[in-house]
Amino acid sequence: MNKKLFTMTIILLVIGFMLAVQFQTVKKPKVRDTRDTWELKQALLKEKETELKLLSDIRANSQKVDEYKSDSSQTKEELLQETIAELKDDIGLTEKAGYGIVISIQPVSSDLLMGDEQGAITADLLKRLINELNLYGAKEIAIDEHRYINTSVIRDINGETKLNGYSVNKFPLTIKVIAADKNSAEQLYNRMKVSQSADDFFMDNLLLDVKKPQQTITIPAYEDNIRIRYMKPAGDEEGGGA
Repeated sequence: MNKKLFTMTIILLVIGFMLAVQFQTVKKPKVRDTRDTWELKQALLKEKETELKLLSDIRANSQKVDEYKSDSSQTKEELLQETIAELKDDIGLTEKAGYGIVISIQPVSSDLLMGDEQGAITADLLKRLINELNLYGAKEIAIDEHRYINTSVIRDINGETKLNGYSVNKFPLTIKVIAADKNSAEQLYNRMKVSQSADDFFMDNLLLDVKKPQQTITIPAYEDNIRIRYMKPAGDEEGGGA
């Protein structure tokens, strides 16, 4: 009798384990990559471009290190000035121009409002738009002639959307975007014409009008001071000496 009870117990445990596994499988189905061949090729191409850029940066930085080690003080001073200029350009402290697009945001016409209130640009909407632009290859962005950089902050302050403290609630709101080259600008335009952002803005009674690519889009330099946190000059014992 005990042997039969033990056998039944084992069988019930196995069945219970199998049911638990099946329940977990149904509850959390395996996520499959649903991208088509073209999308996978585009993703692979983007990763290869990133790899090439990283290798190029490594070679350039290695060359700079070798030049810094040279005995010529004149060379060191010139190299330092070049490095400072490159860093200013990288973080957005210089004006930029190139192929790109212009996006205009404005309220829908009163005929379409049907009694609803006129839409307002919220911080969340603007952030999602910026994320989508970056996803599709934007290199430089300006919102209402204010440069958007990596440290820029978009937030709602007392019901008013602001970028780095500047109000961006007036209509039409113009967003300028520079891409890497002509082909990238065309791709950015095509993607933004059918983007999710257009639907999101329309749900808030706003129209997203994407203009055709232009050869010369000029984006201003970042106008405010950049505050550096968590950094301090290195002492001689930390590598700051000559």
